[in-house]
Amino acid sequence: MIAITKSMKEFMKDHPRQKYIFFGGKGGVGKTVMAGAAAIWSAGQGRRTLLASTNPVHSLSNLLGQDVFGKPTPVEGVPNCHAFEIDTRDTIERSKREIREKINWFLKFADITTKAEDFIESATMNPAFEESAMFENMMDLMFKDEYEFYVFDTAPTANARRLLGMSKVYSMWVEKMVKSREEAKSLREMLSFTKKKEDKDPLLDYLLSLRERMAHAKELLTDEALTAFYFVTLPESLPIAVITRFINWFHEFGIPVGGVIVNGVIQKEQAGTDAAEFVLNRIKMQEEHLRTIEKIFGDGVRAVVPLFETEVKGTHMLHRMVERLFVNNGGTV
Repeated sequence: MIAITKSMKEFMKDHPRQKYIFFGGKGGVGKTVMAGAAAIWSAGQGRRTLLASTNPVHSLSNLLGQDVFGKPTPVEGVPNCHAFEIDTRDTIERSKREIREKINWFLKFADITTKAEDFIESATMNPAFEESAMFENMMDLMFKDEYEFYVFDTAPTANARRLLGMSKVYSMWVEKMVKSREEAKSLREMLSFTKKKEDKDPLLDYLLSLRERMAHAKELLTDEALTAFYFVTLPESLPIAVITRFINWFHEFGIPVGGVIVNGVIQKEQAGTDAAEFVLNRIKMQEEHLRTIEKIFGDGVRAVVPLFETEVKGTHMLHRMVERLFVNNGGTV
């Protein structure tokens, strides 16, 4: 039904330096399963691999059948592979402490008697605060560079969009803050009676450090030799519409798109002509959507994965998924 001109396996072969891959899409399309299969495949190539979840609603532990929350944990029965459901709580508390220090210093600098706690509460009640913490944790993993290959199971696409887009948003914000800070510092020195320059400016130092960090993050996330975002969809109208809309956004932000993976396709030959009417109707519906997928994404489709007879759970089933995700399936599927 879909002519795959370059499979997942072939795409990886053409990008030998690829190190950071992300799986996203609408909720419930199989992002976690695809991420798990990709991590097992990478570990099977002999690379030290980390499978990490940036989804606030984690499901890796359930997929693998073992607790991987809070720290990188060896995946049982899979050499070279570690899994990690990121816990943002420590990062949030650390961020609060840093914000408290910076605000206290600024209030003292500006001779303002207001307590810092009021500002801290306002800053940390922002709904994006947890996403910012998740972004910080994700970048920490990438910057430490302790693994040869990283696979990220992201939140549903809208959240992943904000998460990965933070490098650009952060960079723009930091640039403005640095400029404002430098202007404020210069003005304070001009108005100072002593004309003595202040040797230390913790806030400016922090902003300059953050600017450097964000520049490095953006460099990694937009390097098409190192990074790729893979969209997972079902052969259904809503998830197709979601990734169609967001692929363009990822292109605009400069985040390389590796391609599209179609999941949950019912095999017509296995169903048979005497299958229940419900099944035959689903097959017909999927065939229509597969034509739409081929029309929209063309040679960007990397794999078409069948609907298995049971849910994909545990490393045994993930190995089966590896066989379907990374088959050299050029031609029509």
